[in-house]
Amino acid sequence: MSGYKDGYWWSPDGLRLHYRDYDGGDDGRPPLLCLPGLTRNARDFEPLAGRLAGEWRLICPDMRGRAESAYAKDAMTYVPLTYLQDISRLLADLAITRFVAIGTSLGGIITMLIAATQREWLAGALLNDVGPALDDAGLARIRSYVGVGQSHPTWVHAARALAEGNADVYPGYDLEQWIAMAKRLYRLNSGGRVVLDYDMKIAEPIRAMGSEAGVDMWPVMQAFRGIPTLLLRGERSDLLSAASADRMVRDMGKGAELATIPHVGHAPALDEPESVAAVDRLLSRVLHG
Repeated sequence: MSGYKDGYWWSPDGLRLHYRDYDGGDDGRPPLLCLPGLTRNARDFEPLAGRLAGEWRLICPDMRGRAESAYAKDAMTYVPLTYLQDISRLLADLAITRFVAIGTSLGGIITMLIAATQREWLAGALLNDVGPALDDAGLARIRSYVGVGQSHPTWVHAARALAEGNADVYPGYDLEQWIAMAKRLYRLNSGGRVVLDYDMKIAEPIRAMGSEAGVDMWPVMQAFRGIPTLLLRGERSDLLSAASADRMVRDMGKGAELATIPHVGHAPALDEPESVAAVDRLLSRVLHG
């Protein structure tokens, strides 16, 4: 695997934000823009980068309030439209006008916004376990943990806490896999404790919105027509129903593929054998049509 360089850019409202830039080849392939989920960060794509870097350039940003990116002064900027503005500035700084978007959960919502507003940017797209309709059970589960601070004395303690809270999501994980996930989700603080690596205030807009319905995103699915698109759904997902996933690929047209990843919930980690095969099919379609 080629290594990555740390890069930084400035948001429109003056935050210093961080991204990882993994080297790719020089054959003109579009870069992969990897957009993480709500409480995740650039490290979430380490398994994907470990497999694809060197052949593909991967750009993996930390959204505002996560990992090495600055925390927002106004918590109400922790919303998808602001994230889109931040990412648009990054792309402008890097002079990237065409890419494959790989969006997990929140990152998939940002990908949908890109399709709605700058469709011509997308050489391909992967929506990982997210869509225009999100199930109440999954939303309630997310609200129950986001913004709740945790502190652990060791990585093993953090891993065990993850396992307790996510046993239904990744029922096949062993301790080694939980520790690997913990190291992507947590950091060591100045006191040597293992703590979650995001601003607890990212929960405030979610709580403020409550159960109100957002903008109807179903019409956006048609923006993916003609674009190689992959929809991943965890077989055990409590956020994206099988019915919604089927409707999405119908609306996206013949360029879309649905892959259901067995034995996992929300969201697939992109290193499952079925995810690996589906991602490879998507990238082949990006290259060869």
